[in-house]
Order: sequence, then C-alpha cells, then structure tokens
Amino acid sequence: MNDLFEPRREVYTVSRLNREASLLLDEGLGRLWIEGELSSIARPSSGHLYFTLKDERAQVRCAMFRQANRRLRFSPRDGLQVVLRARAGLYEPRGDYQLIVEEMEESGLGALQREFEALKARLAAEGLFAEARKRPIPRLPRRVGVVTSPTGAALRDILTTLRRRFPAVPVLIYPTSVQGRGAGVEIAAALERASRRGECDVLILARGGGSLEDLWAFNEEVVARAIVACSMPVIAGVGHEVDITIADFAADLRAPTPTGAAERAVPDAGDWLQRLATLHRRLQQAAGRETRLAATRLQGLAHRLQRVHPALQLARDAQRLDGLERRLRAAQAARHAALRRQVEGLAARIGRQSPALRLQAQGHRLGLLERQLVSAMVQQHRGAAERLGTAARTLPPAILRLLERRRAALGGASRALNAVSPLGTLQRGYAIVTGADGRVLREAREVAVGEHITARLADGYLEAEVRRRVPGNESA
Repeated sequence: MNDLFEPRREVYTVSRLNREASLLLDEGLGRLWIEGELSSIARPSSGHLYFTLKDERAQVRCAMFRQANRRLRFSPRDGLQVVLRARAGLYEPRGDYQLIVEEMEESGLGALQREFEALKARLAAEGLFAEARKRPIPRLPRRVGVVTSPTGAALRDILTTLRRRFPAVPVLIYPTSVQGRGAGVEIAAALERASRRGECDVLILARGGGSLEDLWAFNEEVVARAIVACSMPVIAGVGHEVDITIADFAADLRAPTPTGAAERAVPDAGDWLQRLATLHRRLQQAAGRETRLAATRLQGLAHRLQRVHPALQLARDAQRLDGLERRLRAAQAARHAALRRQVEGLAARIGRQSPALRLQAQGHRLGLLERQLVSAMVQQHRGAAERLGTAARTLPPAILRLLERRRAALGGASRALNAVSPLGTLQRGYAIVTGADGRVLREAREVAVGEHITARLADGYLEAEVRRRVPGNESA
C-alpha cells in the first residue's frame, strides 16, 4: 500500500551508468596535461599502446591509439617520466576509468615545448613566417654556402649530395657550433657573415638529428631573425623529418634533412642533361620540320618564280613581240601594197586629168592649128599674090600702086604675126618649160631640185629632172 504513494524511481542500467559517467568525465574535465611515470607498457599487434601512469600516491590506466603513436619522437619504456596531453574517459564494457592519450613527451621537455610555441606565435604575429616574405631558390646557384658544424655528419652528407647532383657548383662552408651553450649566437653570427660577404647565391643551414634539447639552438629568436635578415635565400635542413624548429619556419625553404636541403639547393645534373637531350632532340625535330617546311615553301616559290621569272616573261614577251612584229610587217606590207595600188590608181587618174597632159594635148592641137593657119595664110597669100599679079597685068597703074601698098601692108602683118607666134619662137630654138603641175616656168626658183619638168620644142616634148638650180643673179 505504501508503494502507491512513493515517488516514481528512475532505474539506471549498468550500460547507461557507464555511458553517462563517460560523458560527465569527457565534458567535465576536457583535455588535460598530466605528468607521471610509465609502467606496465603493452604493445599489441593492433599498434595501440596501453600503459599505466603513476606517481607516489596514485595511478591511472592509459590508452594511446595508433594514429597518435606515429607522432612520438621517442620510444616509451617503463620508468620513464613523461608529460601527457589526454582526455579522461571510461571504458564502458568493464567500467574502467582511463585516460585517452593524444600527445606524449619526455618529462622536462614540456617547458621547452611551451617556450617553443610561445616564440613561434610571437614571431608569426610579426610576419617573419609569412609566405609573401619567402624568397625563391635560384635554379642554378653560382656558389652554395653551408652553415653547419665542420665536423658533423651533416656536412659530409651535404657535400656528397652536392657533388653527386651538380659537381660544377662550388661550395663555401661557414663553420659554427650547432649544439650547446652559445650555439644560437654563433649560428646567427655565421649567417650574418655570409650575408655581409655576399659570396653565395643560397645558404644551407643544417645539422643532424637529435633530441629537442640538442636542436634547441635552432629554436632561438636570434637565429630566426638572422635568417630573415639574410641577403640571400636560406634552406633549413635541421634534424630528421619529424623534427620541427623555429629555423624551419623562418627559412625560405624547409627540407626534412640536411641531404634534402642539398638536393633542393642545386638541380640534378642528370635531370638537366636528360632535359637538355630532350630539348636538343625536340630542337632537332623542330628544326627538321622547319627545314622541310622551308624547303617545301622554297620549292613552291621556285615553281612560282619559274612561272613569273623575268627571263621567261621576257622570252614570252619577245616571242609575242616577234609575232606582233611579223603581223606589223605583214600589215605594213599589205598597207603599203594597198596604198601603192591606191597611189597608182590615183596617179593614173591624175595622169589622165593632169594639166600638163592637157596642155601637151592642147599644145599639139595648137601647133596643128598654127601649122594649118600658116599653111592657109601662105596659101591665101600666094593666091592673093597670084590674083594681084593677074590684076596688075589687067588693072590700071593706079590700082597697081594700091595693090603694092596693100601687098606691103600684108607682108608687114605677116612678119608681125610670125614675130609674136609661139611657133615662131620655137622655130628659133626656144622651148616652153612647164612644171609637174603644168604651170609655165619663168624663173629658176619656181622649181625645186629633183622635180620633174616638161620642155616643149618646135617639134615634140622633152621630160627632164632638175639636177641643179641657178637663179638669174648667179648665172650672170
């Protein structure tokens, strides 16, 4: 009866209890740094690490999983004092309280690590680690400088690598201590000396591997500022790949090891030779292609030049000119023949209508008429004389005297007629000279040398060519 009035009870299962306890531990404590001694270390095949962390009054079980184990820089062993970064939890299947470890370092290194992180943050805030400040590494430096211990194995590795990769590049060593009290100041001084001399194109800052204390000189602020102030690019190759120093952040390039730094300082001569051979082969192929293309273009241009060569063009033009000349000569000959025929026809027509021929015909007719007139006059005169003689014998003396007077007048008129008659003049040895146009020539200047003239005589004509012309004033 009493159970009916009691408040309802919340009953946990063991699983729920362990789960909520685990959540309370995880959320209530969070991540912690814990120092203690290692014991009961177990390493199963899974790669996880299980151990107990204890001090003088208590102990706690710990689990460090394989992913975290890979970042360990030492080998854990029983009795070793360590500092852990872990979160508290509960292994629910067994209800075991334990720590899940994320980081582990040897005891005594914690202060150094915190100093490292503080300096790293401060220098990063100043911009010393900014990528924009980093300088490019020359592809082929004229000289490589090495800042390291002259007796360390790191220098031998660097020299061997440089000699193997590119033996033609000289190396200059700036010796310094790389470990112990005052090593950071010596390293900074060596960097400053190399920067002031300017003898190299790139510097390698290196040393071999070691513990955090061994590498601490490369975590000093003076070294970081000397790297940044250096006038040439700096390659840091400190320790092994897992070793990270302030110098690595300040350097223009970080290499995992001294050998890696040497590899990044100079190119591989074999690669260069191979690239040069490839480039040479490609250049030869390109030159061959260009030569073949040029030869093809040249051949095409030669063919085109042959088609338009001035000599060929001149030959074609000369052949064409010869043809035109033959056609011109034939045309000229045909034209001359046509003109000759036309001139001859015109000459024949002109000849038929020439004033000279007409004058010649008229002259012949005039001569005939003159001879007929003279013959008629002579006959008339003779008849008249006979009639006068008959009349004289029959007429009285007065009439005879009249007839004598008339006979005398008739004789004078006959003589006057003979004096002015052209035939009379021609009978005395003179001639009538006419030019090619039929004009009667009176002066020598009226005709030119070489011109044809016609001379009419008492009986017939003479055709002549003027060889010489003598004016009247010169003939005198």
